Amino acid sequence: MGNVTADTSRPNCTIDHTIHQTLAPVVYVTVLVVGFPANCLSLYFGYLQIKARNELGVYLFNLTVADLFYICSLPFWLQYVLQHDNWSYGDLSCQVCGILLYENIYISVGFLCCISIDRYLAVAHPFRFHQFRTLKAAVGVSVVIWAKELLASVYFLLHTEVVEDEDQHRVCFEHYPLEPWQRNINYYRFLVGFLFPLCLLLAAYRGILRAVRRSHGTQQSRKDQIQRLVLSTVVIFLACFLPYHVLLLVRSLWESSCQFAQSAFNAYHFSLLLTTFNCVADPVLYCFVSETTHRDMARLRAACRALLTCSRTRGPREAYPLGTPEASGVKSEEPELLRKLQSTFQTPNSPKGEGLPPAGLA
Repeated sequence: MGNVTADTSRPNCTIDHTIHQTLAPVVYVTVLVVGFPANCLSLYFGYLQIKARNELGVYLFNLTVADLFYICSLPFWLQYVLQHDNWSYGDLSCQVCGILLYENIYISVGFLCCISIDRYLAVAHPFRFHQFRTLKAAVGVSVVIWAKELLASVYFLLHTEVVEDEDQHRVCFEHYPLEPWQRNINYYRFLVGFLFPLCLLLAAYRGILRAVRRSHGTQQSRKDQIQRLVLSTVVIFLACFLPYHVLLLVRSLWESSCQFAQSAFNAYHFSLLLTTFNCVADPVLYCFVSETTHRDMARLRAACRALLTCSRTRGPREAYPLGTPEASGVKSEEPELLRKLQSTFQTPNSPKGEGLPPAGLA
């Protein structure tokens, strides 16, 4: 069970899919349990930033939407692997779920690149290129990214993605060894979808670090926080996407036999599972570290605490209004939290061109 034959029209290529029945369910369940609520909360905070006319919120919102689309396809993939790689739905649903799986990678890469460039312009050139840091410009860029990936996904709809293996299982989105049409699209995915955005991201964050180090009007704690964020962003980006694209390129260049496909299968699918963790990392990196999000979380935490207190003691009818807990004799910790957060993320005033703008990374 769990072995797959690539195509009935070609010589048999039987591959052991044990990794799908052991590691994949653990990863999918973890991402579902952690990633879904985290991205729902991230979606809300992204909406708040858009409402505040912050163009960075547009990229965060779209990034979260892409992650949620992929997370919604995970129950189908979970059932698929638990049934020993047997797709029990229609051919079109296989193509749609496969597109959500693969295209989420490049939509995420695109918006991560947009966020990095936006932050570079905000930190290194706060008084220039303001026309590129508007809500309208962010919406336009977002439309281009979605349109590009949706057009690329049409390529997969033109090919059959469900084949039967030797055990009469319907295998979804797997061909061994690679077919010629897959090599061409893989080169495009590696060069245009990954390598080019990676170069832009690294260049942007190099410029951010240089601007931070040259700033004389910024507290050292603020500089350390920005540098930790930059480093963690690059590390997570590389950890989630680099192994997969290296192996994707290796397979596209040298996979011409069943023996090679068998030797590369486990490593390739392990790297594919790593890309799934991007859905968990995105909310942590790009939403829960900003000053405005910390304030919103403090308010939300205070509201939840007030609601729980009232439900336990006086009932919902006697709940005091948010922001005026003194009326019911319950002391709120929100002002103290906000003071601590503001002191942590505050950027002191500095002469023009020296200090970082207060909202540069928010």
